[in-house]
Amino acid sequence: MELFTLVVILAVFAETSFLTFGKRKPTRSGRRRIYVDTSVLIDGRILNIARTGFIDGDLIILKSVLLELQLLADGKDSEKRSRARAGLEVAAELERVINVNTVILDEKAKHKKVDEELLRLAKENRGAVLTLDYNLIKVAEAEKIPTLNINDLALAVRSEFLPGEKIKLKILEKGSNRGQGLGYLDDGTMVVVDRAANKIGKELTVEFVKFHETSSGKMIFAKVAKR
Repeated sequence: MELFTLVVILAVFAETSFLTFGKRKPTRSGRRRIYVDTSVLIDGRILNIARTGFIDGDLIILKSVLLELQLLADGKDSEKRSRARAGLEVAAELERVINVNTVILDEKAKHKKVDEELLRLAKENRGAVLTLDYNLIKVAEAEKIPTLNINDLALAVRSEFLPGEKIKLKILEKGSNRGQGLGYLDDGTMVVVDRAANKIGKELTVEFVKFHETSSGKMIFAKVAKR
């Protein structure tokens, strides 16, 4: 009877241990560790970026970062409270994104400040800090720690042109709809010009009206500019 009881206890312990350690998501060897700052979770754009699959490393979210968000979420400032709660939701959603490996790291903090802990871990593990905090970026640069800034990414991929701008464009062919003419920018972007179907082979001054972007590419709609 005692032997049977011992076997049952060992079996329960083994199952409990498996569940406990199985929930811990390990980092993947050979991949860069990207340490996520509080400002990035509050901003929220990292979630859509992660879903595209462009992130080439493990996203590391420190427990102290989540605790910092929790303090803000429990604070008296209503604006900070709502933004912090949104940041906590982003952290939870990142763990569900299959295109990126997100790890919640319960670090043994050597520093009281979260920023210092992010910099220490990034430096020790040859990783990078993902942040929107200008001051943190400057400190990281001084210590030669790589940083990733979503604002820089947004600037890099934004359109070079804005609605209302005018350029010279050669109309090369007819569009799919009646009256439309098609031209192309230097980067290959298609420009659909209204009322330009009879201007094939001619260079016109066109005015951008709106932009249409999808995963398959970018398209610009324009009209013939008034003289």
